Amino acid sequence: MASPNTAPVKWAQRSDSVYLTIALTDVKDEKIELTDTKLIFEGKTGNKEYKVDIEFFAAVDSKGSTYKVLPRSVQMHILKKTPEDDEEDDDDEDTFWPRLLKDKALEKNQVSIDWDRYVDEDEEGEAGGFDMSNLEGGMGMGGMPGMGGMGGMPGMGGMPGMPGMGGMAGMPGMEGMGGLGGPDMESLMSQMGSLGTGGGDDDGDDDEDDLDDLPDLEEDK
Repeated sequence: MASPNTAPVKWAQRSDSVYLTIALTDVKDEKIELTDTKLIFEGKTGNKEYKVDIEFFAAVDSKGSTYKVLPRSVQMHILKKTPEDDEEDDDDEDTFWPRLLKDKALEKNQVSIDWDRYVDEDEEGEAGGFDMSNLEGGMGMGGMPGMGGMGGMPGMGGMPGMPGMGGMAGMPGMEGMGGLGGPDMESLMSQMGSLGTGGGDDDGDDDEDDLDDLPDLEEDK
């Protein structure tokens, strides 16, 4: 079996982070593992397999870093680790690196500058941080292997339990409300009916009285 091809890598940096691009299109079956010192990437483009296995010039913060697979590349925003409680570390080590990789020879063969994102150290204040729009909705990189657990998201299949909301169909079951309207409506109809009937009886009595009066008038004549 042929060994994987080496994927081309581009990079740019700011004092607090690195923007790394693996320049492969339509990557599938990617596996990405980032530690505080190394990056290992494996993926397929078409029928070809590619791999990246690099050690950074200095430590990075794997848990705070993110990546996203895009149609034309895999892009990563990798945070530089800030030394804490180490008096031997000077400020220069917290800012710009002289190169991306610890191995200078490997960097010459595998890594190139991302000139679209490159900013000179003296110009960082004016240029600002990286444009992160491409990484919106990206994945966290710390503890990467555990990301397989995201397959557990189908566990959100519990949401089909939302048919339980079919209980809303039980809104007819809100017959309790009908119960409110039921008795009131029946009572109202009953009262209206009795009024109608009573009114009819009264009118009938008046008519009978009128009829009784007519014969009396004729007898007087």
